[in-house]
Amino acid sequence: MSGTVVTRFAPSPTGFLHIGGARTALFNWLFARHHGGKMLLRIEDTDRERSTEAAIQAILDGMTWLGLDWEGEVVHQFARAARHREVAEELLRRGKAYYCYATPEELEEMRALARKEGRPMRYDGRWRDRDPAEAPAGVKPVIRLKAPQTGETVVDDQVQGRVTWQNKDLDDLVLLRSDGTPTYMLAVVVDDHDMGVTHIIRGDDHLTNAARQTQIYEALGWAAPVMAHIPLIHGPDGAKLSKRHGALGIDAYRSMGYLPAALRNYLVRLGWSHGDQEIFSTEEMIAAFNLASIGRSPARFDFAKLENLNGHYMRLAPDEELVRAIEALLPEIGPARGLGTSLEPALRAKLLAAMPGLKERAKTLIELLDSASYLYASRPLQLDEKARGILDDDARTRLGQVLRRLESLDAWTPAGTEAAVRAAAEEAGVKLGLMAQPLRAALTGRSTSPGLFDVMEVLGREESLARLRDQTR
Repeated sequence: MSGTVVTRFAPSPTGFLHIGGARTALFNWLFARHHGGKMLLRIEDTDRERSTEAAIQAILDGMTWLGLDWEGEVVHQFARAARHREVAEELLRRGKAYYCYATPEELEEMRALARKEGRPMRYDGRWRDRDPAEAPAGVKPVIRLKAPQTGETVVDDQVQGRVTWQNKDLDDLVLLRSDGTPTYMLAVVVDDHDMGVTHIIRGDDHLTNAARQTQIYEALGWAAPVMAHIPLIHGPDGAKLSKRHGALGIDAYRSMGYLPAALRNYLVRLGWSHGDQEIFSTEEMIAAFNLASIGRSPARFDFAKLENLNGHYMRLAPDEELVRAIEALLPEIGPARGLGTSLEPALRAKLLAAMPGLKERAKTLIELLDSASYLYASRPLQLDEKARGILDDDARTRLGQVLRRLESLDAWTPAGTEAAVRAAAEEAGVKLGLMAQPLRAALTGRSTSPGLFDVMEVLGREESLARLRDQTR
């Protein structure tokens, strides 16, 4: 591929960075990295009523959290309105565009006729060749593109293949509104050209826009970028992705306890494949990514797959990294769990020590933190239903037997506590499990936990014995 590859991610800041937008950003980022190029970021904030600073910040935060960096300053489309107007006026001077004085009433008549005839609304070109001197008084004109009326507009799409539109079915689109503000179609073309974009990778809901934008490129005599329109993401049932399926902001996935590396890996496999490989490091993704391996069918979002993948990444993650990830979430999720917004040093040390056992079972950071609740629960422990069922009168009697042995231990180590519990089980004439299960319930308040003797080591001698005494009184 000759020349530097330049891609761009261009979200509208009317809401958070959603899962489909994140995948589009990832594909642009990977393609640019694969070719040693760069990805630019443009905020398409021309819709002033719906664009908000909070949404812009959420997009930037979401990109940063996912590890998708961009080259240079963020471009704000609205700030470039004067340049967009300049290009529209240049098209006017060159006879490639014209003033249209059609009134709102005339446009409504065209819409009504289209509805009656069961066809899409198309502007009928009534001002295409008329003299502006005939303009009615008091009507501020729009500027429309003088689009070709015969022949075809063709896009050789890298995913969809060759896509053709009959020009007779495309009307003269508005470039500049009557208040002088540019339309999205014009702004996108001018910005992509001025930013040196070589490849446009975006959702296939923009495919019709590609025809319109190609006509603007041709009218300006500019070379259009290479285009790749990727299928949208659907829910597991094949329906368009909605919030019940997982069409949430990236911030929601962070709050649910997913790791950015896992979400990146999951997103890259939504619609793109590389043999049977499912797990990709960032370096492997960059090396393997291409447009030819993007499928034409919509990908299906599957929470179970994402959870399993996240569990895989959690098991591989360094313990300290997981503790830091939990700390980053605490301002949001800590107070509801009685943890506050930061970890006390002693609890942090316990969490770090317990992490090897905790991360083996959990699929999200939230699950991990909840399964570690025994570390920060206050005494006497609240037992869950299964733990209460385990601690019947016989079990409490056995707890008393093992407690006496544990109290006399000199060295509080996993080997030492295990030997004491085994000896107590042997003395009571029961299997180890009948001694271990009540111990686990009394120490953690639950029927499942990381390794019992590791739990006892992390809790420490005094806390472990105090919890056992609570349950044997």
